[in-house]
Amino acid sequence: MILIACVDGRNGMAFNRRRQSRDRAVRADLLAEIGERPLWVNAATARQFAPEEQPRLRVDPAFLEQAGPGEPCFVEDRSVAPFAGRAEQVILYRWDRAYPADLFWDLPLEGWTLARREEFPGFSHKLITKEVYIP
Repeated sequence: MILIACVDGRNGMAFNRRRQSRDRAVRADLLAEIGERPLWVNAATARQFAPEEQPRLRVDPAFLEQAGPGEPCFVEDRSVAPFAGRAEQVILYRWDRAYPADLFWDLPLEGWTLARREEFPGFSHKLITKEVYIP
């Protein structure tokens, strides 16, 4: 599986069970990155995608358990550490600021290789950095 998440400057992902932020430039880049593959998400994450993007989503409360090899999962509100052994790639979108957070990216990337880093302007964030890691 491919784990995808948005994190702030301190690897924060969510606060009080809600995503810290969202950005339509990230969603567009994410969909371009995964190509024609379906994107696994939960119902809360699915709501941020436009109606015309909905057919690309596989929505399931247990999406991390359901995703197969090579299938991308966009994670916003849960720990990813339990799925470390299944992760084939990690894509992190980093915001250019820090927010209050009580849920953090918890998969250590020591031993992973940063294969690619790109920066682009976001819609709600001045700068977004995309990092692609492989084991």
